[in-house]
Amino acid sequence: MKRIKLIGLTLGAIALAGATTACGGDATAGTALPSSDVKVADTPVAAAVRVPDGNKLVGRYEAGGVQAYTCTAGAWKLLEPAATLVDKDGKPIILHSRGPVWVSTVDGSAVDATPVEGGKADRPDAIPELLLKTKTTRGDGLLGGVTYVQRLNTEGGVAPAGTCQPNAQLSVPYRALYTFYATA
Repeated sequence: MKRIKLIGLTLGAIALAGATTACGGDATAGTALPSSDVKVADTPVAAAVRVPDGNKLVGRYEAGGVQAYTCTAGAWKLLEPAATLVDKDGKPIILHSRGPVWVSTVDGSAVDATPVEGGKADRPDAIPELLLKTKTTRGDGLLGGVTYVQRLNTEGGVAPAGTCQPNAQLSVPYRALYTFYATA
């Protein structure tokens, strides 16, 4: 079994145990993730990812993590995100994973969402910004009443271009600002 390194990991607010990911083949590419801070205030939002009227902002959190890819039919396909969202003091508060799902580390509340059709705004050299609508929630805490989630200010996370070896896996660092909305 071969191991690959996480490329350009400079996430600051999170600590990832281990600097490699097991895979079934070689994978190398990418550049260091920009180290600039994600702005929390006055974030411009593309029309395609705006939350519909009737919803209010209930949380804004910076995130750092990886977009994990697997090689399928000679091309990189998204397997899952893995990220930690932090509060304004840099304290981990929410975990983000496949689903996509967000789970509060404070109270166990959770939201499972799906991308809104047409709710995507491309970014240069980064994964797109997204608008997601809640499918289900769990609990009455931090994420219990969430109706929409936005992924904004994305940096990094893009799979390398070109072909890959079957079943290879690769984790590409990314940063984003996640915003959570509930019915007003």
